[in-house]
Order: sequence, then C-alpha cells, then structure tokens
Amino acid sequence: MTGRWTLRLPAIAALAACACAHAAGTLTVCTEASPDGFDIAQSETAVTHDAAGKTIYDQLFALKRGTTEIVPSLAERYELSPDGLQVTLHIRKGVKFHTTPWFKPTRELNADDVVFSLQRQADPKSPWRAMAKNGFGMWHAYGLADDVKAIDKVDDHTVRLTLTRPAAPLFAYLQQPFTGSVYSAEYGAQLLKAGKLEQMNTLPVGTGPFVFKSYQKDAVIRYEAHPQYWRGRQPLDQLVIAITPDPQVRIQRLKAGECLVGSNIKVETLGAFEGSPVKLVGGPTLLTHYIVLNTQKKFLSDKRFRLAMALAFDKANFVRSVYGGHAEAAESFLPPAQWSHDKSLPTRLDPEKAKALVKASGYDGTELVIFTRIGGSLDGRRAAELMQADWARVGIKTRIQMMEWGEMLKRSGQGEHDITFLGWANSGDPDGFLSPNLTCSAIAAGGNKSQWCNKDFDALVDAARKEPEPRRRTELYVKAQRLVYDEVPVIPMAYPQYFTAVHQKVKGFIHSPQADLDFRNVSVP
Repeated sequence: MTGRWTLRLPAIAALAACACAHAAGTLTVCTEASPDGFDIAQSETAVTHDAAGKTIYDQLFALKRGTTEIVPSLAERYELSPDGLQVTLHIRKGVKFHTTPWFKPTRELNADDVVFSLQRQADPKSPWRAMAKNGFGMWHAYGLADDVKAIDKVDDHTVRLTLTRPAAPLFAYLQQPFTGSVYSAEYGAQLLKAGKLEQMNTLPVGTGPFVFKSYQKDAVIRYEAHPQYWRGRQPLDQLVIAITPDPQVRIQRLKAGECLVGSNIKVETLGAFEGSPVKLVGGPTLLTHYIVLNTQKKFLSDKRFRLAMALAFDKANFVRSVYGGHAEAAESFLPPAQWSHDKSLPTRLDPEKAKALVKASGYDGTELVIFTRIGGSLDGRRAAELMQADWARVGIKTRIQMMEWGEMLKRSGQGEHDITFLGWANSGDPDGFLSPNLTCSAIAAGGNKSQWCNKDFDALVDAARKEPEPRRRTELYVKAQRLVYDEVPVIPMAYPQYFTAVHQKVKGFIHSPQADLDFRNVSVP
C-alpha cells in the first residue's frame, strides 16, 4: 500500500461538510485523504484500503487483528496439492451480500462470486479490465498474473486455482483487499447488462461489516452496519469517514470530540493531545519510507551517481528533523518487523566520497526535479528541502515540485519524475515489499517507480516465491536486499512509527502492524 495522501480542502469546508454530531452507535473518523473510489481492485492506496477494504468487502483470507497471522475468512479452509500447483478453496456458506437501493441480491455468496472476483482481474480480455481506468495494478504487481494459470468452479462452494509454479506468498495476497476481495457476480452481471461497469467504483456492493450509503466527494463517506453480517452484526450502527486533509484541523476536531478517531497523525504533533481524552495508539509497523530514483533518467541511470546521492543523504538528521525521533533510520527496503529483514547492512554517509562519485559520473549540473506531495503525515516540503540541501553539498542541483497525491502517483507511475519519495506498508510477507516495487514486471503495472529492471534481482525474488521453506526464503531475500542496497534504485529513509488518535469513548480499536484502519468489533456508547 502506498502512503496516505489527499486532495486539500479548505479547513472550513471540510468541517462544514460532515455534520458529525455523535449519536449513540455512530463513529466518526477523521482521515486525511479521499479514496480513489470503492472498487478496491483498481487501487493501490492506503486511503482506499481504509475506505473500502475492511468496511465494504471481505477477503478470501484475513489477518488476525493486530497481527500478521493469516486466518480463514470467506475461504474457510483450503487444500494444497503435493506439487504446490493446485489450491482448492472451500467457500464459506451462509454469507450474505449487502442489500442497497442499487442492488438486491437473490442468493448468498458462492463459488461463482469468487471466480468472478478473481477472473475479472486475471483475464486480459475481461470487460472489467477494459473498464478499469488504472487497470488491476496490484494483481500484476504481486505477480499473480504470472502465477495463476486457471480459476475454476468445482461446485457451488469450491474453487480451484491452478498455478504455473508454486507460489509461497499466494495466501498473503488472497487476504489483501486489493487482490483478495470478493464481489457479487450477480451485481457484476447487472452492471454489464446495463452498460454501467463504472458503477462498481461508485456504488459498491460487498459482504463486509458495513454497507456503503453515500459519498460526498472529498468530504464525507457514510456507512451503516450490515444487518446480516456473517461474523455477527457490528456494534457500530453508523460509520462516518470525514475527509480532513489539514492535519491541524484533524487535531482540532479530535480534541473537540467531533471525530473520535483520527488517522495518520503527524509525529511532530503528538504532544497536542496531552491532557485530553484522546490517546495515541500505535508504534512500529511494517512500513518503510523511501526515496525513489528514476533509473531511466539521465545521470540517475548511472549507479555511481545514485550511490553518491545515498552517501550524501544524512538519514540520522532526517529522522530527527522530520519524524521528531519517532522513526529508525533505514538501510534495507524491508522494515525490521518483517521476517528476513537484513539488519547487517551498514549505515552509509560519506559526503566526500559522494563528491568524487558525482564527478566520475560526468554529472554536468543539470537540475533534477523532486516530486513531493501536498499534505499527509510528513511535511513534504520540509522533507524535500532536507534532501535538497544534502545533495547540494555534493554538487547535485535539485528543484522541488509540489503536487496533489493522486497526480504524483499517476505521473511517477508513468516515469515522469526524476526523484520522489513514498511509503510502503504490507501484510507480512517479504514478497509484498519486493515484487510490487522493484521487479521488472512491476514497471508496466506502475508500481516500480524506480523503473529499475535487474534480472539477478528478479531471479532471487522468483526463486523465493517458489520456495516453501522459510529459512531458504530468508536466505534469498537477504541476497535480494543486498543487491538493492548495492544498486541503489531506491534509498530507504526511515522505518516510521505510525499513530492513530483514539478518543477514550472508543472501545475495541486495535493498532494494526500494517498501518491500516479496521473497525470490526469497535464500539462507542
């Protein structure tokens, strides 16, 4: 999941849009960004994950709350063939889809819905692939387009996946909302017949704990509890997501009790809640913030120049200045909480060597552009200015260009940037960091924004995907991390702590190591 970003609204407009007086059983959540839409398979952003992934939809598998342990969900059990090439999913019975003004289900969830949900992403000739403006990027970025050969219905509650090769991360991806969410095949057929496929993104239907009611663009999303939810009706009657881009306004609304939960709290504002009924829930996460270097651009295509940029970047100062110390300086692309993290990679800071490498690369003083976002958990301009100053000290000229997050994702995904910086969180399998961001196949999907294609790296990742033994997978991932460290397509900046502000009225909220929001089993008086 990429970092959490937003379209900026005037603070007064954001406040007025919600009308969030708290009724019993209503939870209002201040978030910092607008979702891409509600067909989550089309997205890669954390804010869409929060708005749709665990509210509207359920997935084939799930993570036990607060952990990275994969547990059954819509697939209540599975069998794996001895050769690892067939996965048989047994689909849970008694699961009901949402009833809405735009769709009335005639049956419970069955194998047809699972086949439809996976096939619409997998089949290049599917009308849904043509409809999806940004494609189903994570299906490709996670390597599922290469792994999954066939998706077949065995009977009404059994689906068989045939693979081209053993795929150790498969179950991690079948619990990911971007790739493992289950949609209604009936609703899909209704939209196809009406020629309104785009409504899947604006008028969603799922089996999740909350039913989508309305969305006022860039302002507020409303949900109601799913009365027939298979895990049991949720304690919350109403869930309201109030999109509040300005972090200071989020703090004001939280302290005033207008919002009872606030996401993505800036570390430099953590002291703002002292003496208030709002507490901070969080800590270390499976999250890496990193600088992306477009290796297809002049000078950045030279490994010596990229290494110079890494040697010039003072991470310790950056962590102090940008994160207020609530982060750890990073060397590996995998965070310390991720199994197979290589903690042996040495810290590097050597401006004098950087100067020599800049000269050796033939750099001629051309100004490079740093794309940075407006809003979010970091002060994007301040962060970019620190990078700019470090690189200026070794003779590299840069210019900062601020833009909205949606534009920045699109443009960097198309390779228009020289430099940008991002965040990535994942569910607990190392492949979920490496495949979507650094493999050759992820370039076309728009995930590999460094545009770096290294066959040796791909071979390591591919071997690890096929390897069932965790110890051997770790050995392969350590080699992959060291190759990234040496080749410098990205510069890991920090492993930040992530905080959610939670009012003491809220009961049952659990910090997620994936830095996402989950309101299942949450209640308010």
